[in-house]
Amino acid sequence: MISAKEKLANEKKLLERQLYWLEIAYQDALIVGIRREYNAEEFGKMELLCSRYSRSVNFLIRKIFRDLDDFEFEDKTTLIDVINHAYDRYLFENIDEVRMIKDIKNRVVSEYIDDNLVEIFSDVLEYTAPLIEIINNTIRYMQKIE
Repeated sequence: MISAKEKLANEKKLLERQLYWLEIAYQDALIVGIRREYNAEEFGKMELLCSRYSRSVNFLIRKIFRDLDDFEFEDKTTLIDVINHAYDRYLFENIDEVRMIKDIKNRVVSEYIDDNLVEIFSDVLEYTAPLIEIINNTIRYMQKIE
């Protein structure tokens, strides 16, 4: 059976990999920028960022933050409690910003019409940098407790 420390180390590696792909998609999307209309290649790059953003948010909040709670013997509680515990660990400074990051993720994953997705691109582009910062803070925290 895998120890709690080994599990956490494995999760950290997965989070680092998630961050790697998110940063690549983010850099490509920054080059494309916000436009009224996108050609197929540009739209694909923006859509890829939305996908990476959504997966990163889910993985960070629903997997990593919960695993940190387990590792530190926090009670299994609601998602709000999990986010509050992450805040108490100083993984981010602003709970409202995390709420916005999560809300944007929810808009991305529930949008099925390409034209409507275009309206979300600017929000995803704006909130990817704070998401990257939170992921980096989380990785540093995980390194510290390993």
